[in-house]
Amino acid sequence: MIDSYKNKIISFYKRTKRMPSYAEIMKLLGFKSKNAVYKLVNKLVGEGMLEKDSSGRLVPNKLFGEVPMLGLVEAGFPTAAEEELVDTMSLDDYLIENKEATYLLEVKGESMIDAGIQEGDLVIAERISREPKIGEIVIAEVDGGWTMKYFRKTDGKVWLEPANKDFKPIYPENDLKVAAVVKGVVRKY
Repeated sequence: MIDSYKNKIISFYKRTKRMPSYAEIMKLLGFKSKNAVYKLVNKLVGEGMLEKDSSGRLVPNKLFGEVPMLGLVEAGFPTAAEEELVDTMSLDDYLIENKEATYLLEVKGESMIDAGIQEGDLVIAERISREPKIGEIVIAEVDGGWTMKYFRKTDGKVWLEPANKDFKPIYPENDLKVAAVVKGVVRKY
């Protein structure tokens, strides 16, 4: 029965792109009380399927399950290999360190192609409250416009460097605010 409940919650999430409230779970699963929902939610949190953020809202954790990790693939000369289940991996666990501070952005433009980031890719960005490290790829607001570039600092002055020789570095005239650091890139073939 619990798998049926999980599937209904997953379906709701996939359809609405958000987690249901306790009242919506009660209606969705046909429960008569919020106490029953509370117990189910605590069970799903205990299993690791759901988490609660700092304000108590439900957040999907391993909602889409784990993918089998079968080993290594040679990117050089071919070698003999056997398929062997090495482990399983949740892509969320691999790509996202701080779920509450993480979001996706679709890439537009070609200024970061030499960093392996192409137009149409999704970048995984994590909000930061610290100054980024030199060389990190950042999402920044520069003089009122948003961009993604390498963070650089020379003689105490910050600037942004593209990863494409056809683009020029950006030196802020008035203001540069770094909102996030790029943590990963997702490309669908």
